[in-house]
Amino acid sequence: TPYTASKHGVVGMSKALANELAAQSVRVNTVHPTGVATGMRPESLHGLIAETRPDLGPLFLNAMPILMAEAVDISNAVLFLVSDE
Repeated sequence: TPYTASKHGVVGMSKALANELAAQSVRVNTVHPTGVATGMRPESLHGLIAETRPDLGPLFLNAMPILMAEAVDISNAVLFLVSDE
């Protein structure tokens, strides 16, 4: 999918930058959270898919339940990564 291709492009770019900048002690990180609870995301993505694409419903029967991350938790992780700690 375009999402997967772009995500792997970001990972590849970050690895290349990390290799190039390591000699100058520059760290390169990427953040890949799971679903994040924001106003842009419906409460139940599975429910939305089940309504709009019932043929895909069986794909979610074995899905592991994953808790939604809060945006503040992601931003706190990024703040840690950019800190001197």
